[in-house]
Amino acid sequence: MDLRHRRRASARDLGLGKGDYARLARLNSPQEIQGFLSRIPANHEPGGETILSAREVLRQRRAHCIEGAFVAAAALWIHGRVPWIVHLDCDISDFPHAICVFRTGGCWGAISKTNGAPLRFRDPVYRTLRELAISYFHEYSNRRGVKTLRSYSVPFDMRRMDPALWVTSEVNCWEAHDRLAATRHYLLVSAKQERLLARRDTFERRAGRLVQYPKPARDRD
Repeated sequence: MDLRHRRRASARDLGLGKGDYARLARLNSPQEIQGFLSRIPANHEPGGETILSAREVLRQRRAHCIEGAFVAAAALWIHGRVPWIVHLDCDISDFPHAICVFRTGGCWGAISKTNGAPLRFRDPVYRTLRELAISYFHEYSNRRGVKTLRSYSVPFDMRRMDPALWVTSEVNCWEAHDRLAATRHYLLVSAKQERLLARRDTFERRAGRLVQYPKPARDRD
C-alpha cells in the first residue's frame, strides 16, 4: 500500500491495534507528544543496543532518541502533520541524535526524546532547519566537553517508509535507522571552525551530567 500521499494515518495504515492507536491519537499537539515522551523512561539498553519501533516503545515503556522520534512521527501523522525526522550527526567520539520536526506558522520546531537536559524540545521559532539544528550545537558534547555536533539531514518524510519497518516491527528497526543515517546531510561547521571550538568548561560539563532517568544500579558499569 502506497501511503506517501496519505495525509492522515488510520490504525489500519499504521498496523496498530485500537488501544495503541488511541493512545497516540490523544496526543493532538507537538507539546502533548513531547510531554508523553518525556514521561516514558529512558531506554538504557541493558540487554544490548536497540532500535525499537513505535509500538514496542508503547509496550515496553522505554525509549531513546530515534525510538521516541518514531513515536512522535506516528502521532503527528495521525493528526495530519507531515511525519518528518531529522538525523543529527556528530564526531565519531559521540552518538548521533534523531529529532521529529514540525512546522507551525512557517517556523520549525522539534520533538526530542533524550535523558539529559540540553537536547530536548524546541519551540517552533526557527526560520530554517539550520537554525533549528544549530540550537543544539553548544550543549552537544562528549564527556570531555568537546562539542561534537557536525551536521544535520534533510527532513525525511516517514510516509516514504513502510510502517512495518518503524511503527510495528517486533525486531530492531535497523533498516529504518540506516535509511535515516544515509539521508543527505549538511555541515554545520567548517574544518577551520572545528579547530577553533572551545571545550565546555567544568561547570557546564557537571551540569550536563544531570539526567531525568538514572540508570538502575544493577545496570551500571
